[in-house]
Amino acid sequence: MKDRLKDRIALVTGASSGIGEATALALAEQGGKVAIAARRKDRLEQLAAKLADLGAEPLVLAADLTREAEAQRIVRETEARYGRLDILVNNAGVMYLEPVAEADLGRWRSMLELNVLSLIASTQAALGGMRARREGHVVNVSSVAGRVANPMAAAYAATKFGVVGFSESLRREVYKDNIRVSVIEPGMVDTELRQHVAHEASQRAVNVRAGEMRQLQAEDIADAILFCVTRPDYVCINEVLMRPTDQER
Repeated sequence: MKDRLKDRIALVTGASSGIGEATALALAEQGGKVAIAARRKDRLEQLAAKLADLGAEPLVLAADLTREAEAQRIVRETEARYGRLDILVNNAGVMYLEPVAEADLGRWRSMLELNVLSLIASTQAALGGMRARREGHVVNVSSVAGRVANPMAAAYAATKFGVVGFSESLRREVYKDNIRVSVIEPGMVDTELRQHVAHEASQRAVNVRAGEMRQLQAEDIADAILFCVTRPDYVCINEVLMRPTDQER
């Protein structure tokens, strides 16, 4: 069925590639109007052309979401353009893997700012309008690393456990306002995420692990997000934990 999101307004962060790009396209294919946010404006503009062909009336929002003010600005600009925000997909994130003893704390700090604090800031900015209209849906993209903490992934797991905990606490704060909250927890996905890993041994290990399985594709995660946001108003999918069939942990 097409047009399940006709005239619904969505904002997708981390939309310049991977899960964010696939999600923006999936929402547009169902009739949604889509704002897209990320640092790489050139990639956003390429995606915007595809969204325009789908009738999504795209809004390009180049932003450094490690900065709280930027995470809030993209929500305000989306509301100013379309009049409201119905669906917020907090997808932006990075993955830095390295042993705790050798960790670059500056790098870990930037990961915490993007993976957790920017997500909180954009959500906070969206709540006022959603509460006023008594409707809205916040989708937070976490990871299986928010359920299972592996060696070399201490800080990444800390951010993703944080997203899961934040999402459930938020859900319990806003369900009486008819606002839905979903958290998506993918396993290994074939995206650019592993390219962020600067620690050579950790990057080799994660690449070997990825090569041993049929990885999830970005479109698989987009399908899960689309499923969540197209349920009837009285249905809230709280969590979606999904792994490749070949992934044990």
